[in-house]
Amino acid sequence: MPARITAFLLHLAASGLIAVLAMLLVFRLWYPAPLHQALGITHIFLLLLLIDVILGPLLTLLTYQVDKKTLVMDLAVIATLQLAALGYGLWTVAQGRPAWIVYNTDRFDVVTVVDIDPRQLHETKPHYRNAPWTGHRWVGATRPDDIEQRNDILFEAALGGSDIAQRPNLYRPLEEMREAIQQRAQPLASLNIFNDSATVQTTLEKWPEATAWVPLMARSQPMVVLLGKDKCEVISIVKLNPW
Repeated sequence: MPARITAFLLHLAASGLIAVLAMLLVFRLWYPAPLHQALGITHIFLLLLLIDVILGPLLTLLTYQVDKKTLVMDLAVIATLQLAALGYGLWTVAQGRPAWIVYNTDRFDVVTVVDIDPRQLHETKPHYRNAPWTGHRWVGATRPDDIEQRNDILFEAALGGSDIAQRPNLYRPLEEMREAIQQRAQPLASLNIFNDSATVQTTLEKWPEATAWVPLMARSQPMVVLLGKDKCEVISIVKLNPW
């Protein structure tokens, strides 16, 4: 086998391995199913990864010559460019990863890293100040008691600014939202209003412990959060329409 083809195949194999590791990081840790669909990241990231995996080995195929004096330099440049492109793509995806899933009034909101309002982080409890790197966390958010602050938030949210879900200083443990969630949780039967009944049945068969649900708001596609018997325990996020 020609040395050029061997170099191409080795580079392709290495690129494929790195791509698999990147996919595990993104789709298992940062965007576990079905959140990657709810946030619309699937096709964008896979396209970026495909281009990166193919382009590097192709450049190796085009430039590889055993007796070429600048071969090592050429390969180093190709590898550097490929890793830089992958690193930039991963950083961009990381900035859009879901950090918090926040119960807000009558629904859960997916809050990504870039959605977080940093203005009052100094008033935030330490465990809510930094977006987690090892997967999203479930929390609740409550409106401030001060009427002026509450009105300011409502006004800003109405203009497209930050609502309480994007403000970590208003976060609370989800357990503290138990009563509010129980009051707003909807019966499973109502899912048939917004979805095909066969799809609902098939989905619920996978989660027999579910007894109620609330909507999940996300950037690209709203979904449903299934709740357990006390209507506060989160069972799963499922790909069903909430309205």
